[in-house]
Amino acid sequence: MMLGFAVIGAGRIGALHAENVARVIKGARLVAVMDADLERARAAAVDGYSTDEFDKVLEDRQVDAVLIASPTDQHAGQMIAAARAGKAIFCEKPVSLDVQLASSALQEVSKAGVPFQIGFQRRYDPGFAAAREQLDKIGRLEMFRAITCDPEPAPFEYLSGCGGIYADMAIHDIDIARFYGGDIVEVTAMGAALIVPQLAQVNDVDTSILTMRFASGAIGVIQNSRRAVYGYEIRTELLGSGGKLVIEEERATPLFRYDASGIHGDFHGWFIKRFRQAYRDELQAFVDAVRAGSPPAPGTRDALESLRVALAATRSLRDGGSVRVE
Repeated sequence: MMLGFAVIGAGRIGALHAENVARVIKGARLVAVMDADLERARAAAVDGYSTDEFDKVLEDRQVDAVLIASPTDQHAGQMIAAARAGKAIFCEKPVSLDVQLASSALQEVSKAGVPFQIGFQRRYDPGFAAAREQLDKIGRLEMFRAITCDPEPAPFEYLSGCGGIYADMAIHDIDIARFYGGDIVEVTAMGAALIVPQLAQVNDVDTSILTMRFASGAIGVIQNSRRAVYGYEIRTELLGSGGKLVIEEERATPLFRYDASGIHGDFHGWFIKRFRQAYRDELQAFVDAVRAGSPPAPGTRDALESLRVALAATRSLRDGGSVRVE
């Protein structure tokens, strides 16, 4: 059975997913692309039809699954409607910026019994996946460290409405921390608006250090910046009682050039290029799970717990001090 997809939202990520479904993912086909901007939907609909009506794709019997890549404030409502329509759901992070609304939406998904996967693509990157498989080789995890830096900040119009650095950016690092270390029970955030000073007006930052304590007793730190002039940077370290794992892929080209002026190498320009294969692999895993009748992963609990930690970090930044993750 070919899994028929409707992609909801035809922005940067939605257009990428639509192309992957149409051209790369085995066992899937693109039925429709829906966006409030019909011209943008048409541009992304490399196969199938385009529409600006969400109800139309829910009523379409050819649509077996919806891929939600719309603005965050629409995710929960669209998930609920899709679950009630019996569609399998792949949703980009986060489900919502409100824990109660996210919890309600995920409960509707569970009640309907439809397959669900949250879009944390790093879990499917070869380096991150291999580290998970080799965790036992470094003994008991004692310390986690991650750094993620974007090459440049997004426009202020986006940053001011994205839910803050922890729900928008650091949430990927938070999910990976949980992927390796299990539940996080306490966080402390420190940050500053050093790159986009206007962020202080909306109680957000562009430069952050977030410390955390895991339920296991291990500790961790996540460093984020909205600007790294040399390109997109991402690195994760796992220190255990018997060794260390390091996940890093700095250079887009695996090459150093040495000359009289120094040592030269390039960086990945943006996260879409760095994780191009991971975006494909996470979607392929979703299709394979749905077709096999297996639960996709990461699932509902991962979606909710990463959001809890991100919002606890936001409270810590706002109020100061450590915050327990309820």
